[in-house]
Amino acid sequence: MASVILWTNRADKKFDRILQYLMVEWGENAAKSFVKNIYSFLDILVEFPEIGTLENKEKGIRGFTSSFTMTKVSKPQ
Repeated sequence: MASVILWTNRADKKFDRILQYLMVEWGENAAKSFVKNIYSFLDILVEFPEIGTLENKEKGIRGFTSSFTMTKVSKPQ
């Protein structure tokens, strides 16, 4: 049986806020790259659901932290 990824309302709202921030501060390409990286990770998670730290053993809840490094380069004036 395939694993299912469930987003909490809180996670969904935070994800939307991050995307809004990226669009305003970094542009569409950065936002698209972020979404692509997140969904690539989720594909891996579906395949290997035991990765991550076990946050709640009784409920089988695992936690993850993702980090991406972006560098903003200013155009010469």
